[in-house]
Amino acid sequence: MAGTRPTPVDQAQADQAQADRTAADRAREAVVEAALAALDLDTKARLLAGQDVWSLPAVPEIGLKSLVMSDGPIGVRGVRWTADDPSVALPSPTALAAAWDPALARRAGRLLAQEARRKGVHVLLAPTVNLHRSPLGGRHFEAYSEDPYLTGRIGTGYVTGVQEGGVGTTVKHFVANDAETDRFTVDNLVPPRALRELYLAPFEAIVENARPWGIMTAYNTVNGTTMTEHHHLVNEVLRGEWGFDGFNVSDWTAARSTVGAVEGGLDVAMPGPTTVYGPALAAAVRAGETDEATVDEAVRRVLRLAARVGALEGAEPVVTDLPEAVDGPELAREIARRSFVLVRNEGALPLPAGRSVALIGAAARDARVLGGGSATVFPARTVSPLEGLTAALPEGALTYALGADPNQELAPAGKGFELRAVCRDAGGTVLGTGSAPSGHLQWMGDDLPDGVTHDRLHTVELTGTFTPRESGPHTFGIKGMGAFTLTVDGTEYFDGVQGTDTDDPFAAFFGDPVERATVELTAGRPYEVSLRHVVVVPDDMPMRVVTFTLAHQEPVRDPAELIAEAVEAARAADTAVVVVATTERVESEGFDRTDLRLPGHQDDLVHAVAAANPNTVVVVNSGSPVELPWRDEVAAVLLSWFPGQEGGAALADVLTGAHEPGGRLPTTWGSLDSAPVTQVTPENGQLPYTEGVFIGYRAWEKEGRTPAYPFGHGLGYTDWTYDAIEVTGTAVTVRVTNTGSRTGRETIQLYVSPSTPDPERPARWLAGFANVEAAPGESVRTTVDLPARAFETWDEESRTWTPMKGTYEIKASHSLTDPRLKTTITI
Repeated sequence: MAGTRPTPVDQAQADQAQADRTAADRAREAVVEAALAALDLDTKARLLAGQDVWSLPAVPEIGLKSLVMSDGPIGVRGVRWTADDPSVALPSPTALAAAWDPALARRAGRLLAQEARRKGVHVLLAPTVNLHRSPLGGRHFEAYSEDPYLTGRIGTGYVTGVQEGGVGTTVKHFVANDAETDRFTVDNLVPPRALRELYLAPFEAIVENARPWGIMTAYNTVNGTTMTEHHHLVNEVLRGEWGFDGFNVSDWTAARSTVGAVEGGLDVAMPGPTTVYGPALAAAVRAGETDEATVDEAVRRVLRLAARVGALEGAEPVVTDLPEAVDGPELAREIARRSFVLVRNEGALPLPAGRSVALIGAAARDARVLGGGSATVFPARTVSPLEGLTAALPEGALTYALGADPNQELAPAGKGFELRAVCRDAGGTVLGTGSAPSGHLQWMGDDLPDGVTHDRLHTVELTGTFTPRESGPHTFGIKGMGAFTLTVDGTEYFDGVQGTDTDDPFAAFFGDPVERATVELTAGRPYEVSLRHVVVVPDDMPMRVVTFTLAHQEPVRDPAELIAEAVEAARAADTAVVVVATTERVESEGFDRTDLRLPGHQDDLVHAVAAANPNTVVVVNSGSPVELPWRDEVAAVLLSWFPGQEGGAALADVLTGAHEPGGRLPTTWGSLDSAPVTQVTPENGQLPYTEGVFIGYRAWEKEGRTPAYPFGHGLGYTDWTYDAIEVTGTAVTVRVTNTGSRTGRETIQLYVSPSTPDPERPARWLAGFANVEAAPGESVRTTVDLPARAFETWDEESRTWTPMKGTYEIKASHSLTDPRLKTTITI
C-alpha cells in the first residue's frame, strides 16, 4: 500500500542500487572532466549559449552531440511548432494534480520521455511547479496546486518518470513566477519565511527526491535581484543547501547580463544564437570581469547533462534499459477520468441506462483540450464530448444544441479551413510550402519548410479554402505584427500594417487578433481564403521568428434564441448535460485574468436549462477555478479541467459509470469577491506578497471565508467509512472500508494542526496522502510517513529550519473540511 515502509530486503536492494548509481556517476564524471579539459575558452563560452531556439552546439572533437530541448508539460512538441509532427496531448497539470497520485504522474513522465526520444529531444522544459497564489494567475492550468506539499509530490513523480526514460527535465520557473502581469520586469517581494515554506518548497522536495537534471530560472525578480542572476537562491540555496548538481537554463530571453548571469549561477542562456553568453562571455573572462573557473563550472554541468542523456561519447547514459512502451492515447484517457472532480451529485450521475440525453454547449462540440502559450502541442486527434458520448450511448439517445458560445472574440481558424503556407522570395518565386491546419503559423529559428531560408524568405501566404458550418456573416481577422493582405472569395479586405502598443517581445505570440473583415457566407460552400504576410524580423528580436494567425469567428446568433433552443432540447430529454468552458483569451500564458466568470452567456444558459430540467449535469471545461453561480440549481457539477486529446472519451467513461471520477481538488474553488489573495498587478514595478504564508486554503481558513468547494473535495460513485487511525512515531496508519455497491478509489488526506493555535501559522496543512482501492465491503489499510518538514518552520532570524515541538492533531480526511478520524502526535 502507498506509504508503507520498505522491508529489509527492499532496503538492501535500494542500498545496492544506490551504490551502483554512485559508481556510474563517478565514471561519467571522469569522462566529463576529460572533455572539459580539452576545450578552449571560446568553445566553452559558445557551449553555454543556444545555437538556435531549441538546442546547444555540438562539439565533435570531444564527442559532444547537440543537446535538444523542447517545451512540455502535457506533451513534447519537439523543435517544430507544427501539426505535421503531432504529439500526444495529456490533460493539463491541474488535472494531473487532481488525481493526487504520484505514481500516475510517474507514468505520465515515462510516456513523455518516450515521446521526447521519438522526436530527438534530450531535455523536456517541464514541469511547472509554481503555486496557485491567486486564482487570477493566467497560467495556473500549467501548474499543479496551491499547496506546496501536493505540488512537490506530483512534481517528484513526473520528474522521476521522465528521467527513468533517459530524458532530462527542467523544473520551472525558479522561483515565484506565480503570475503573468509584467512577468519580465516584476520584482516579487516575498518574505523569507513564505519563500521557504511555500514557493521554494516544491523545488526543494523534487531536488531531494527526484534529483532533476535541470532547473529553469524565471523571468521575474525576487527581492531586488533578477532570477537569472540570483547568486543567493541559485548558488547558495539550490546548489549549496540542497546539493543540486544539474544544469540551470534561463527562461527564453530572460538572461540580461553576461557577468551577472554567470556569477549568479546561470549555466545556459537561451535561445541563441544571440545571447549574453558566447563571445560576450569569453570577452568578459579575458577582460578580468569574471573567472574562467566560473565558466568551467557551468560547462561541467552542461557536459554532465550530456553524459546523463547519452549525448557525450565515452559516457554511459543513466538509462540503458528503457521502460516498457506506453500507450499514449490510453494513458491520456486514464489520466483524464482519474482527474475529473465531481464536486456535486444529487443522484444524477452516473447516467441511468436507457435514458435520453441532451448535450448542450459549444465546448461539447469543439472541445478545449489544452491551455494556450508554450504548453501548446498538436495531437493527431482530439475526442470532443459530443464524439465521446455519441460513441458511448445507444443510437438515438443523444441530441445536441449549441446553447451558448464562449468564444466572443476571434479565434485561430479551425473547423472548415484547409490551409497551407506558401513561402516566396522577393521576386515571387516559391521557395517551399508547409501545412497550417489551424491558421496559426509559428516558425522559430531555423524551423522553416524545406528549401526556405531566412535570408531569401520575403512573404508567407496562408492560402486554401474555408467551408462554413453555418450561413451568415463570418468575421476574419489577423493576429501578428507587420504588413498583411487579407483576401476572402476574391475580395481584398485589408492591405496594410498591423502594429502593437506594447513592448512585450512576445506580443505577436500572445496579443489579441484584430478584426479586418466581415463576409456573408453560405454553409457547405467552399470559399478561397488568403492571408499574405511580408516577413520582417526586427533587429532587436532575440530570435528569428515568423509568426502570425488567420483568425475567424462564426456568425454570432442572438444569445436568447440559442438558449431557447437549448431549453427545448433539455425539456425533451431525461438528462441535460451542459458543457461550459473558458477560452484562450481567458486562460493562457502571457496575461492574467481579470475575473473568474465564464465568458459569454454560459451562466445564463445553465440557469435556463436547470430551470427546464431538474436532472441537469454541468461539465466545467477550464484549467483553473471559475465562478459557478448556478451550482445549487443543478443536479451535478463535474470539473474536467483541460482534459487532453482523449477528454471526450474519458468524459463518456465517467458520465455513463464505466469508471468513477477519481479527482480531488488541488486548489480551492470560490468566488473572486471571497478569495483572500487576488493581487497580481505590480505597483511601481513591485508586487509585495503581503499575505506571507497564507495562500490557498490556509488563507481561506485564516480569513474565516467559505469557498464554493474546499481543497481536497471530490465525490465518487461509492461510499467509504474511516474505521481506525493509529500513529507509530511519525507514521500514520488508516483503515477504511468501501461501504458502497461498486469498486472505487479513495484519497485519504492527512492534515496536521497544532493543538495550541498560533496566529503566525496556518490552522492546518496537508502533510500526507494515499490512494486506496477496494471492492464493495472490502477494508484496506495504508501507512503514510509524515515528513519532518511538516513540523518545522523557517526561522527568519537564524535562517534555519526550526522544529516546532509540541502536540499536533492529525486528521484523516476525505477533504480539508471533511475530517473522518483524528489522533494526536507529540514532537
